[in-house]
Amino acid sequence: MKIFRQKILLQKQIINEKSLSFVPTMGGLHKGHINLIKTAKSRFKRVIVSIYVNPKQFDSKKDFQKYPRKITKDINLLKKLKVNYLYLPNYSDIYSFRPKNKIYLHKLSKKLCGKTRKNHFKGVLNIVNRFLEIINPKYILLGKKDFQQLILIQKHIEKNKINTKVISCNTVREKNGIACSSRNFNLNEKEIEILSKAINYIKRNKKIMNKKYFLNKLKTFGIKRIDYIDFLNTKTLKRANNKKNNFNIFIAFYIGKTRLIDNF
Repeated sequence: MKIFRQKILLQKQIINEKSLSFVPTMGGLHKGHINLIKTAKSRFKRVIVSIYVNPKQFDSKKDFQKYPRKITKDINLLKKLKVNYLYLPNYSDIYSFRPKNKIYLHKLSKKLCGKTRKNHFKGVLNIVNRFLEIINPKYILLGKKDFQQLILIQKHIEKNKINTKVISCNTVREKNGIACSSRNFNLNEKEIEILSKAINYIKRNKKIMNKKYFLNKLKTFGIKRIDYIDFLNTKTLKRANNKKNNFNIFIAFYIGKTRLIDNF
């Protein structure tokens, strides 16, 4: 695995890569990331992974500072997975140029996480757009756990006619039912148990489709701060009001000081 910290050196190395697949991460690698990387390797062979904790998509400095960072462990894992390239930029390397493409924020950006995290998706699309211009990958692999983010990146790519295809991968879950997430590293055993009970209960009773019911139920599990619970048609991206719709339930809440999202 070749590691690059400067985009100029990276671009010289990959200039002749015709079928490069890209897995963007903020580190704290887990089974979900591993699945993305293994999918990329099996389908497209050549893989580049980025690790960069992007300050522009965080709501506060505290949240940015406490985001799990396990760089040595991550690098060792990527070597075992036989990733071809790892891009580890710093702030100046990634933000020192003016992108060609304008950020496109689809109206979905105002729903769900967009209601309480007003600049979050602008920050996400900013960094992804920069990565795409630097790397010019043929494919970008994204997980369905971050469904809203996945759709917004896809809409941005389509709007700007960027020659990169989005490959979506199913959410990877632990045996206890919780979605794999870097933020899980911030939870203790008791909090993991609370999360597992809450997620599994909602999954079993998803078709109740009653927001107030789920809000009250989550509180009985000890979850006091809830950002949202909503039902979204995954095809039309509009609110689902009928059990026959092809819908997912989307949730965001805090366990302790850790904000977690999921959908299923």
